Amino acid sequence: MGKSGAALHLAKKLNSEIISCDSMQLYKNMDIITSKPKRSEFKKVPHHLIGVISPEKEYNVTKYRVAALKESNKIIEKNKVPLFVGGTGLYMSVLIDGIFNENAHDQKVIDALYKKSEKSGSAYLHKKLKEVDPVAAGKIHPNDLRRIIRALEVFKVTGKPISQLQKQRKGLPDNYNVKIFCLNMDRNKLYKRIDERVERMFKDGLIKEAKKLLSSKLSKTASVAIGLKELRGYLEGSYDLQEAKDMMKRNTRQYAKRQLTWFRKDKRVKWVNIKDNETSAEVANRIWKKLS
Repeated sequence: MGKSGAALHLAKKLNSEIISCDSMQLYKNMDIITSKPKRSEFKKVPHHLIGVISPEKEYNVTKYRVAALKESNKIIEKNKVPLFVGGTGLYMSVLIDGIFNENAHDQKVIDALYKKSEKSGSAYLHKKLKEVDPVAAGKIHPNDLRRIIRALEVFKVTGKPISQLQKQRKGLPDNYNVKIFCLNMDRNKLYKRIDERVERMFKDGLIKEAKKLLSSKLSKTASVAIGLKELRGYLEGSYDLQEAKDMMKRNTRQYAKRQLTWFRKDKRVKWVNIKDNETSAEVANRIWKKLS
C-alpha cells in the first residue's frame, strides 16, 4: 500500500486528475531512482508534472508553482478536481500558501552559495542564516542545503529575512477549499518498506539508469536525488554494491523522517494512519469519507 495507489483510487472517486508534488519526479529519465508511477497508472488517471524537465536544467519552487497552478486551472476548467500527490513539503507549502516576491532570484548568488557549501559545508551556511534570520534557521534543518541556500539568496537579494516576507503570501485557501492528508504508518514498517523499495529499484535497473544520468551534466537540483551520490561512489570503486544499497536505505529513511517532521508542523494536515494489511482502495475510501 503506497500513496500512489491510494491516490489513484481517490482520484476516481473525486473525478480528479493528479498533479505531482514531487521535486524529483519532475525530471525526465529519472524513472526508477524517483519511483515514478507506472505508465499503466497514467492510463487510469491523467498525471501532470511528471518527467517534464531535463535533469540538466535547474528548477525551483517558483517555477513549480507557476506550472502547477497552470495545470490546476486547466483541470478545474474541465469541472474536475486537482489532486496533488507527493511528499516535497516545500513545494506543497509554496503551492498552497503562495510565494512572496517571485523576482527574489539571482543565479550568481545561488552559485556562490553552493560553491561555499562545497568548501565549508551546509552547517556553516546554516550558521550564517541564523545570524540574519534566526526564525527561518530554526525551521530549517542544518542539512537541508537547498532551503538554506534559498533563504540566504532571498536575504541577499531583498535585504529582508525570508521569514518576514513569507507573512505577505497569499495562497489557494483564499479562493478554494483545500484539504491536506498525510499517510502515516508504524515507523518500523515504514523503514521495512523503504528497504524493500530500494532492493526493488536495483532489480528494476537502477544502476543502468544512474550510469546514464551521471554521465551527463546534471543540474544542482537534480543531482541531489537520493541514489545518485551513493551510486557514484560505488561506480568509482570507493565501496561495494552492498554499501551503496545500505547508504541509499539509510538516507531514504532519514529523508522520510524529515518529511514527517515537516508535515507535523502544519496544523491543517489530517493524518491517516495505515492499518495492517489495509489496501490502497480502503485507505482512499477512508479519506473519501473524511471529505464527505
